[in-house]
Amino acid sequence: MAIQPIKMPQLGESVTEGTIEKWLVKPGDTVQKYDSLAEVNTDKVTADLPSSFSGVIKELIAGEGDTLAVGEIVCTVETEEAGEAPQAASQQVTQIAQTVPTPEQKATLAVDRSSKVRYSPAVLKLAQEHNIDLQLVQGTGAEGRITRKDIQKLVDTGTIPTSSAQIPQIQPSATEQVTQSAPQQPRQAAPIQAATGDIEIPVTNVRKAIANNMLRSKHEAPHAWMMVEVDVTELVNYRDAIKGEFKQNEGFNLTYFAFFVKAIAQALKEFPMMNSMWAGDKIIQKKDIHISIAVATEDALFVPVIKHADEKTIKGIAREINELAGKVRAGKLKSEEMQGGTFTVNNTGSFGSVQSMGIINHPQAAILQVESIVKRPVIMNGGMFAARDIVNLCLSLDHRVLDGLICGKFLARVKEILENTTKTNTAIY
Repeated sequence: MAIQPIKMPQLGESVTEGTIEKWLVKPGDTVQKYDSLAEVNTDKVTADLPSSFSGVIKELIAGEGDTLAVGEIVCTVETEEAGEAPQAASQQVTQIAQTVPTPEQKATLAVDRSSKVRYSPAVLKLAQEHNIDLQLVQGTGAEGRITRKDIQKLVDTGTIPTSSAQIPQIQPSATEQVTQSAPQQPRQAAPIQAATGDIEIPVTNVRKAIANNMLRSKHEAPHAWMMVEVDVTELVNYRDAIKGEFKQNEGFNLTYFAFFVKAIAQALKEFPMMNSMWAGDKIIQKKDIHISIAVATEDALFVPVIKHADEKTIKGIAREINELAGKVRAGKLKSEEMQGGTFTVNNTGSFGSVQSMGIINHPQAAILQVESIVKRPVIMNGGMFAARDIVNLCLSLDHRVLDGLICGKFLARVKEILENTTKTNTAIY
């Protein structure tokens, strides 16, 4: 027999921690390899935690509501391994046990908790509902973190702390002594209260993830903005002439957006610096061109990725846009289908927008907004006016990585490709 640790996996690019939202197993349950053990929420996605082994659940080390760093042990599984000596198994149990904080260690870590406070969505929601100041609560989770059970216990017992009340003593006496010796934490700002007639909308995990990622991007990346006008009259005529036949043959729509994604992918290949990321002491220029596209539902925004977009035809891109959008709206998009993006293209024109400034999708260096195609009067050669199909392309850039020169050349190339998209010059297949 052997005791195997199950660790918090990295469920997305740049994800550093995850929150155990709900355990799907309990100690003593028999599980098979790849069985789901728990529901885990990160700042990017909610996903199941799979078992790496077949065996019996030995111990649930993390509680529901606990937030753990990637690589931390969340539970242990007892497995059968032929030929393993009892002593070796015993040593393995000891090694795993040594990685789990004792109550005294948790108490010590709780004092340092103010340097990086992390609350799960479940804890925040419950605390807001009952007007609980989380700075006055001592947690029982890993590294002194506050769990949903801690807050529920306060609610059930009616011992909700206030600024003048003593901090509820949830931890053992050793923790109480350390907590009482720790400096008093400043109170959080009072929550906004709804007035009569106001509607309170709970913040979903997806909405919270969007907020966190956008806030991080705005705080870290110095945003700059550029825009070009593109005459896509020939592109519009070409697409409109073949869209009916294409839909009949292929079974899905040939959208304008597919042409834009293809043109942008081609320009990224010619200007690889646009396909880069800031990494502190260096800039990483990505080899593969993986284009993230924004897909909205009624209450959330998802960013699935078209992998190797530069290698795909317009038909291939159109098919993938159709499939990814369908998965988003059906709730079947997988976490791996949102990972690895190197540049984002947002079809804001689908909402009628003609000019906008997007927030960069961290850790990428730029995002391009494709606005609505509108008819405008344009002075043609010879001074004659003509109605032309015009679209604005709006680029937000991370000024640590990119500057106006390279971005201007990139946009000029995208403009050139789109304005020369015709039946003669452009292949769909």
